[in-house]
Amino acid sequence: MRLLGLDIGTTGCKAALFEQDGTLVASASREYDILINKPGWAEQDAEAVWRRAQDALREVLAATRGGAPVKAIGLSVQGEAIIPVDATGCSLRPAILGMDTRTGTQNDWLREHIGARHLFDRTGMPVHTINTLPKLLWLREHETALWEVADRFLLYEDFIIGKMTGEPVISRCLASRTQLYDLRDDAWSGEILEALALDASRLAPVRPSGFCVGPMGTGLAADLGFDGAPLVVTGGHDQACGALGVGLTQPGLAMVSTGTAEVVEVALSSPALNATLYAGNISVYAHTVAELYLAMTLNHSGGMLLRWYRDTFGREEIEAAASYAHHVGDTGRGREAYDFLLAEASSEPTSLLLLPHFAGSGTPTFDTGSKGAILGLTFGTTKAEIAKAILEGLTFELRTNLDLLRAGGVEIDELRAIGGGARSDLWLQLKADVTGIPVVAPRVTDAACWGAALLAGCGAGCFDSLVQAAAEGVHLERRFEPDGELVGRYAERYALYTDLYPTLSDLLHRI
Repeated sequence: MRLLGLDIGTTGCKAALFEQDGTLVASASREYDILINKPGWAEQDAEAVWRRAQDALREVLAATRGGAPVKAIGLSVQGEAIIPVDATGCSLRPAILGMDTRTGTQNDWLREHIGARHLFDRTGMPVHTINTLPKLLWLREHETALWEVADRFLLYEDFIIGKMTGEPVISRCLASRTQLYDLRDDAWSGEILEALALDASRLAPVRPSGFCVGPMGTGLAADLGFDGAPLVVTGGHDQACGALGVGLTQPGLAMVSTGTAEVVEVALSSPALNATLYAGNISVYAHTVAELYLAMTLNHSGGMLLRWYRDTFGREEIEAAASYAHHVGDTGRGREAYDFLLAEASSEPTSLLLLPHFAGSGTPTFDTGSKGAILGLTFGTTKAEIAKAILEGLTFELRTNLDLLRAGGVEIDELRAIGGGARSDLWLQLKADVTGIPVVAPRVTDAACWGAALLAGCGAGCFDSLVQAAAEGVHLERRFEPDGELVGRYAERYALYTDLYPTLSDLLHRI
């Protein structure tokens, strides 16, 4: 039997088919748009995302037709997006994404009427525009008619599970990312829902990750190309699925995930809702692994910043990558436009400093009014240097968050790297040199899909132990040790970087 993981990210989705031992059989991906209709807004056509996901599933199943049947499918999804739906599960307006920053006024209301520390102590989520709760407040205040008529308010996991089975169900893991879920009571928070004037029946029922919702609808299964209807199983937040997929099944293990955003996740034995994590705006939520929790840092820009650079300034490199693929027939690692952009980048530090706040800052400052900046440009600056400076700025921001975790008593001896950024040896070595921490990459860098597939297997009864299956399915193949000389040189550059945000903050807010 085979297992399928479906990862619904912010800018694209990926379907990956695995053997039960973690061997990747086939995968397919699709990109989709983010709608920026007003400054600070970030929306998405959820129905279009569902169509792209179906296309990816069809491609994988067509490529593996005649093989072993798919036993189950699990979901890994972007967090915090909110999708109002009608009684049939169809979206009534575009999803409001986590990266949307329109809800400053609503967060002021939450601070005044509920309290930022109280919200963190109950939900593990610091007050921020990323959360689902202020988005719901915004909808109630600004789209009153829709608020009244909507049957439910869903996130991507329950939205797509509803499409597949007719029954929207959300994992405890994803529910605990919304700021609506009480970690202590282990349920939707009655106190918060009362303040929101929202009945719990208008949210999806919560189940553990790895819970079998039921078989996929037979018509949909046949249309997609399944040989019989697979079981549909709850997964979780994409970062938590990635953490499972790279083997974070014991307290203290850590990963860095570089996708649209860049995230650090550290596994915890209990929800450590302490003053240090609160002051650093670190979110704490339920892991996909029972009895474990995750502490998460966040940089909103992440790989999306490199994608912006590619799409805006990398036309030649995009064409070169397409030409290479056409003539050689190889679109594998080292053959993407990003690799052409960075082909002439030096392993030495650049003379540039880049502040990667293109979507505001993440942890620890959570400054939605901050903006990106590039300093040190001259007529001698090359396109490759700017691309490398993007990697450096993102990695300096990563070190800021790691230093914060270490200051809070979290020991990190090794970083397991996943996501698109984990395919770049240049970037992984840079992470090791800037942070001073060894970085390792698994054979399957799309660990979110594998984590979702593991949960699918759990729900289908394929494994005696999810933890054991995760451990056996992780193969750490590439290791990057910090280079002593470069560690020192990057430490000098990092000292300059730490002055960048304090120096520019006032000016960036005035722009």
